[in-house]
Amino acid sequence: MAKKRIQNILKHVVCILLCLCVVLPFYMVLINSFKTKAEAARMSLALPTEWVFSNYSEVIEKGSLIQGFLNSFSYALIATTLGVVLCAMAAFVMCRKRTKLNVFLYYFVLCGLFFPVNYVTLVRVLSTLHLNDTRAGIIMVFTSAMIPFCIFTIRNFVISVPVELDEAAVIDGAGPLSLFFKVIMPLLKPTMVTCFILQFMGVWSDFLTPLYLSSKSKLFPMTMAVYQFFGKNKSYWNYIFADIVLTCIPVILVYMIGQKYIVGGMTSGAVKE
Repeated sequence: MAKKRIQNILKHVVCILLCLCVVLPFYMVLINSFKTKAEAARMSLALPTEWVFSNYSEVIEKGSLIQGFLNSFSYALIATTLGVVLCAMAAFVMCRKRTKLNVFLYYFVLCGLFFPVNYVTLVRVLSTLHLNDTRAGIIMVFTSAMIPFCIFTIRNFVISVPVELDEAAVIDGAGPLSLFFKVIMPLLKPTMVTCFILQFMGVWSDFLTPLYLSSKSKLFPMTMAVYQFFGKNKSYWNYIFADIVLTCIPVILVYMIGQKYIVGGMTSGAVKE
């Protein structure tokens, strides 16, 4: 009995230490974003002696965060919406019409989960298509990058949807688009929302893709705006921390709004054939 109690105490201690490893950096960034320049430079965990809320207004004004926010939001929203809807349609066809071509395409798409992105080739392709340094090119890259994960997750969910629903809808006169958008898509809501949230967070936090594909400041998302702001204000850690907090807030809000779908969507996507 005593041995079991000791094991439980050790497990709780380990869990607390792991939680502190995750929470303390966020706490330090948040607290230091309200400090003066001198206090923030110490990077201590103590509360500010003087709360400086003007750090945030200074960052928004000097860091071009409004432009960066609009760019990040448009990239994440458009790319994720297009990617999730198109992948759901493709996954539905691959699952229901299992021809040799569709099976090959499915496993070919899955290769994207294992191979890294070659940015040199990607830049050459976009340059050939005259899409380099354009919003359309960046959105296209973000959309294509999420195809393997979304198709894998959604297809495994579609397998659990009875084929009888399709047959009943067709008998009632539903066409291919009506069948998907009115019958199948509502059933895919948990896994589609899961994919949307995870991919939205991934696009919002992506730094390398816009770094390689954009050289114009008007195209920079918030991650690039933070990088640029850091280069100009290396000694102003209070501004840098405030900049980081503002960058993280949209992702945290999206996750909090849709977190109830994530566990259900990922569990549903784990169904095997």
